[in-house]
Amino acid sequence: MAKIGFISLGCPKNLVDSEVMLGMLQREGHTVTTDRSEADVIVVNTCSFIEGSKRESIDAILDAAELKRTGACRKLIVTGCLAERYPNEIRQDLVEVDAILGTNQIPEIVNAVDGLPVQAPTSFGRSDADLYLYDDTTPRTLVTPRHSAYLKISEGCDHTCAFCIIPKIRGRFRSRTLDSLVREARHLVELGVKEINLVSQDTTSYGSDLGIEDGLARLVESLAGVDGLRWLRFLYVYPELVSDRLIEAVASNENVCKYIDMPLQHASSRILKAMRRGGNRTSLTRMVDRIRNGIPGVTFRTTMIVGFPGESEQDFHELRSFCSDVEFDRLGVFTYSDEEDTAAFSLGDKTPAKVAERRRRELMDLQTRITRRKNRALVGTEHTVLVEGPSEESELLLQARLESQAPEIDGVCLVNDSEIGEVSAGEFRRARITRALDHDLLCTIVA
Repeated sequence: MAKIGFISLGCPKNLVDSEVMLGMLQREGHTVTTDRSEADVIVVNTCSFIEGSKRESIDAILDAAELKRTGACRKLIVTGCLAERYPNEIRQDLVEVDAILGTNQIPEIVNAVDGLPVQAPTSFGRSDADLYLYDDTTPRTLVTPRHSAYLKISEGCDHTCAFCIIPKIRGRFRSRTLDSLVREARHLVELGVKEINLVSQDTTSYGSDLGIEDGLARLVESLAGVDGLRWLRFLYVYPELVSDRLIEAVASNENVCKYIDMPLQHASSRILKAMRRGGNRTSLTRMVDRIRNGIPGVTFRTTMIVGFPGESEQDFHELRSFCSDVEFDRLGVFTYSDEEDTAAFSLGDKTPAKVAERRRRELMDLQTRITRRKNRALVGTEHTVLVEGPSEESELLLQARLESQAPEIDGVCLVNDSEIGEVSAGEFRRARITRALDHDLLCTIVA
């Protein structure tokens, strides 16, 4: 039996894949170590969504290769999106790699570790017959804090956004069954999980391939009834697919977080059309208002892309004006990454990198001012927080999160005092906000 060192990169969806692979390996008797220098086998589960993630993945593989050369490691396995997208290049340029597994070869991880032959993806993308989707019977080892977990509800994507490579990497959209998801949610709660975050490439299309009308709303309603589940949140929704029933499901269930994560990408109708997204500033504003009116107190998070091919100063100013008017609670801004095998790759009129970066900074500066003002309005108010444990900022502080703060992507509450003595990770407590920072908050536990 081998000691496995695991490096998981990229999004929470990729993290779930890592947890499934770890579960499969542990079921066969292998053990997991957090000290990679003592690992017999190192697995790097990669991301390749944009140029930065590709570089991060390659650097991680090279670091693991160095451990193979100098340490206990005798086998290096590369899995995930980079492996699916560039198997031939990995095989040719990274000779230290012993096995390459694409995104739909997750069950092959056991054979790869055991030294049995595993065929790498032979072409970019795979046939429908090869597509993989785990279920509630699949072993899974959680690597998130015990009180919080991700639940992947579907895989793949049928959208054709011009900038996105994910549909080619992950394949067509397919949903897990509602019963399977409810069973896994119950199992997670039995393990001590109190917060579940639903993830997929296209969350709002959940169940459409199974003939389920308003599938995400039905799923949220079902999971909200799981005993012991305190917070339920879903991420990555598409604007045109948010139904009245889904809004009602969020608004009417106490344990469903009043939180909408909707990547809008832009506000200029010309750029949205080029992105193959659709909509315009007016329709998007109307949609945001509809959600805010339907879910009082909702936190609205979105992401934008600047520097898309053909984006003019007028297009950017329309985007900036839109963000200024709407005042999102959370906003992430990315510069366009020119990815081969996407429709946008062949577009002309590329935006210079310096211009795109200037626009990103300008939009983020605007959002920082909005967030700072919204955070200051919270000072003196009390809220329920989920205590996570020692802060990454300082061992003298605890870290907690509000319902409005999703794990990993939003700010946190830093606990610098407690009126009730010690508190432990995984506890829900009342906290008073005492100070506002640009993104984080300082608070005192009061009950």
